[in-house]
Amino acid sequence: QVQLVESGGGLVQAGGSLKLSCTTSGGTLGRYLMGWFRQAPGKERESVATIGGIGGWSSYPDSVKGRFTISRDNAKNTVYLQMNSLKPEDTAVYYCAASTYLGTTSDPNQYRYWGQGTQVTVSS
Repeated sequence: QVQLVESGGGLVQAGGSLKLSCTTSGGTLGRYLMGWFRQAPGKERESVATIGGIGGWSSYPDSVKGRFTISRDNAKNTVYLQMNSLKPEDTAVYYCAASTYLGTTSDPNQYRYWGQGTQVTVSS
């Protein structure tokens, strides 16, 4: 059973930056496809970044590409999400998730393990 704990959320002005961390336990981080998702009130949960287990490849939707960077430190069992040039529309609860899916996927239904989420609020 993998446990995930997010941290680093908060309130930031538009144009600012935040770095989220996701600390994992109960499993070998390198075995999992990791993803960051977000969910705003009244909206569906959406992927903002995914990263492979060993190769380190990553993918992003167009809405955050060039502004968000996902990274992982398997030795520290931690995944990060660096968010720059934040916009008010980035306001949401951000979740870290782990998947045993072979390949890449941004479908939240393919992720078995989830953290509790951390709030990110971007003021205009």
